[in-house]
Amino acid sequence: MKILVVEDEENLSEALTQLLEDQGYNTEAVYDGEAALKAIEGAPKGYDAVILDLMIPKMDGIEVLKTVRGKNINIPVLILTARDGVESKVQGLDAGADDYLTKPFQPEELLARVRALTRRQTPLSIDILHYGDLSLDLVKFVLSCNGRRVTLGKKEFEIMRLLLTDPTATISKEQLIDKVWGGEIGIDGNNVEVYISFLRKKLLFLRTRICIQTIRKIGYTLGYVE
Repeated sequence: MKILVVEDEENLSEALTQLLEDQGYNTEAVYDGEAALKAIEGAPKGYDAVILDLMIPKMDGIEVLKTVRGKNINIPVLILTARDGVESKVQGLDAGADDYLTKPFQPEELLARVRALTRRQTPLSIDILHYGDLSLDLVKFVLSCNGRRVTLGKKEFEIMRLLLTDPTATISKEQLIDKVWGGEIGIDGNNVEVYISFLRKKLLFLRTRICIQTIRKIGYTLGYVE
């Protein structure tokens, strides 16, 4: 999942970005209202949620919200406010925010609110993930492309599911070990490389245009065969 962080305090922005990335989110940070609006308008379906500080330069958070909602862009928005008064919270909610959090806040509460926001946007029943000409059946563990099919093993399936859930994100080996193996003792990057190799062979068999790319020293992402 991809989250846009709009916060002009650089230290807080970096802390928020790191917190979210540690939880497996793909994050992007901007530092003023004009940049936020440009990012959202440029990719209205590219973000699963926006964390928006109200007190930002060039265009405040309320104005960003009103503009976004006025263009029928329905990205979930969590506003951050240093104001304790009810009036500012009501103003933010009336402008189109889905939730709010008052500074200072606990990281656990922020993460819980982000999970709640993104959960509301997730369809209750998704049986198939698609990307390009590739499809993954989440019930049958079947990967397919243009009539060719292959059944995945459990760990192959989990890796492919993570990659297809956010095809533009880069997933590190550490994240894969945590999410696929659950921190199992004795598992390291070599195990990940073996399963990535298995998946690449199956993608070749399917003759799909989609490939698993290695981003050196960062992790893996999906791309297109050139």
